[in-house]
Amino acid sequence: MKLSTIKIEGRETAAVAGPSGLVTLEQINRTEGTDWPSDLYELLRKGELDKLKVWYSNGGREKLAQMSAVPEKVAVFAPLYRHPRKIWGIGMNYVSDAAELDSISPDEEPVGFMKPDTSIIGPGDAIRIPEGSDHTTAEAELAIIIGKECRHITEEEAPGYVAGITTSLDMTEAAVHARNPRFLTRAKSYDTFFSYGPQLHTLEECPDILNTAVETVINGEVRHRNVISNMRFRPWFTVAFHSRVMTLLPGDIIITGTPGPVLIRAGDQVECRIGGFRPLINPVEG
Repeated sequence: MKLSTIKIEGRETAAVAGPSGLVTLEQINRTEGTDWPSDLYELLRKGELDKLKVWYSNGGREKLAQMSAVPEKVAVFAPLYRHPRKIWGIGMNYVSDAAELDSISPDEEPVGFMKPDTSIIGPGDAIRIPEGSDHTTAEAELAIIIGKECRHITEEEAPGYVAGITTSLDMTEAAVHARNPRFLTRAKSYDTFFSYGPQLHTLEECPDILNTAVETVINGEVRHRNVISNMRFRPWFTVAFHSRVMTLLPGDIIITGTPGPVLIRAGDQVECRIGGFRPLINPVEG
């Protein structure tokens, strides 16, 4: 199942991808007599996603074809939601070649940082370069969306606590970080420095996640590309590891590192492309 949040008459509402386009949960409720939350964050927080998935797999997918839909080519996408409890990121997570994975020490641990929800923008929204900056970077990343509260889980258990994955762009004020590595969280916390969406794919849509490619693209040029299997800390390890640090809550977002950053300037257009997903595209403003 693929979910998005779209803008309709000034409102942001959750929708499911169907054969003819995006069907809002409001439309599904009217047709089916259900009461799914129309806000994607609330759908996760209230534990309703699994029930929606059961409906979808037991005939709901076919029913969507008979419902009023917004064609994807005219839909205006918003962030999946605007106020997660946590946005947690890890850095320096890819190796250039799978052979390098054998040389990683078993004692190595992820490098982490947090981002505030005030940094959130959605597809098509402008990334704003901070005044006086000459070194803002953007990084394409796979983002994990937590679906259920978890604490001290194992790597094998992790997929059962994940709602799905999505595309994201993580921006950094690299000059700030270069002054002192301890400034990493500050460098990543400016307004408009985190974009994600437009699609949340539940795990049934991602059967071969380790062979999925992530690309950082600027002005139509693929600048960096790598596959999930080349991560030092792969997605389910990452979820389990951080569940031993903090309680993970429905709607929490974990961004998993980038194949490489690009320097961005006003007038650029930057993208995150992940195999099988609608691209996440944001323009850059000064």
